[in-house]
Amino acid sequence: MPCGADQSGPVIRVAYVDVIVLRGSAGALQVLCLRRGPGGRSPGTWEAVHAHIDEGETPVETAVRELKEEAGVDVLRLYNLSRVDGFYRHTINEVVLVPVFVALVADDAEVLLSEEHEAFDWLPPEAALVRMTWPRVRREIEDAVALLASGGAEEAEDVLRVPVEAWAGQRPGESDAK
Repeated sequence: MPCGADQSGPVIRVAYVDVIVLRGSAGALQVLCLRRGPGGRSPGTWEAVHAHIDEGETPVETAVRELKEEAGVDVLRLYNLSRVDGFYRHTINEVVLVPVFVALVADDAEVLLSEEHEAFDWLPPEAALVRMTWPRVRREIEDAVALLASGGAEEAEDVLRVPVEAWAGQRPGESDAK
């Protein structure tokens, strides 16, 4: 039973991930901003990659899958931003926890939008902070830039960089040996 599933309080669950997508480095850093299309929730809002975690999927797997599905780009390096954001869904009395990741992509990455989005923009961080609709995403961008503006997490690289096997279909600790 999910935490808080009794009648007195909200349900609390990890249900979504956010992925801040960056390209470039230092003074040329850019953030991918996605504009939601007219057919779904919150049409016209600007957001980062925001995705529902499918059953049996880890947040890391969701982040990589949705980056490909929503924006059509491949991950060069993936980082755990070392934060879990959240929001309250008042319509169903649910607190949703959102692990946050940062994906570094190639400078020439071509964005291929899904039907969920109608437009995108690569913006410098300062402009992305103005463009993004959701306050939590603006905070995530600030943290991502502070941590990764140099192109890596430096002293925290060993802890925050998600190893390739965790997002290439093999869960950490699993082996191909039978």
